[in-house]
Amino acid sequence: MNKLSLFVALFAATSFAHAADTAPATPQGWAAKMVDPTQNAAAFKDPAAFAQWTGAMMNPATSMALMQQGMDPNTAVKMMAGMMNPATMQNYMQFTDPAMAMKWMAAGMNPNFYTSLMAQGLNPNAYLSWMAAPLSPQAMNLGMQALNPAMYGNWMAAPMSPGAVNTMMAPMNPNLYMNWMGAGMDPKTYGSLGAMMTAPAPAAAAPAAANPMDPAALLKMLPIPGAQPAK
Repeated sequence: MNKLSLFVALFAATSFAHAADTAPATPQGWAAKMVDPTQNAAAFKDPAAFAQWTGAMMNPATSMALMQQGMDPNTAVKMMAGMMNPATMQNYMQFTDPAMAMKWMAAGMNPNFYTSLMAQGLNPNAYLSWMAAPLSPQAMNLGMQALNPAMYGNWMAAPMSPGAVNTMMAPMNPNLYMNWMGAGMDPKTYGSLGAMMTAPAPAAAAPAAANPMDPAALLKMLPIPGAQPAK
């Protein structure tokens, strides 16, 4: 095995282990992550996370959990609040990270990646689950909720809920724009690309006079004796 193959194998193994640690454990967890603008791009940043996501989408319980989220007016309020969260910009700006392209290139050279995707599509249990899904208790519950007048009452009252009012007042808060500006100037927003663009920090042992904006250094440059800083 040459060095490139060894690097790809180690890179892919590390990526798949990390995705397994961060993947939701339940269909409800997947649905909550998919409707969260601050996290919903995670499946496309990492091939291992993408394989986890496709496996979850092969499960009809995930789709029904998404339908359940869609019936809840609080989901719409949370999505609106999430889109105003600077973490949403960080979520999508990390696609500019060259390390992400390296992950996908390594996945393209890793047979385990596309073999796992092919195995999901050839798994007969997935199709049997979809055939049985309309008769599952979860599907029956969704149908009953669509006939429940209380659900429509919740949607009518949703614009006056405290969460919706706070979300609508958020654009009037100047801190929101300062937070977005701070996120745009934070190198962590851009992943390793931001780390490469960050200026190196000065050495801890550097003298104070090395800072051109140091007031003491500026006073030392003045020819006036009275302006010299006290020693």
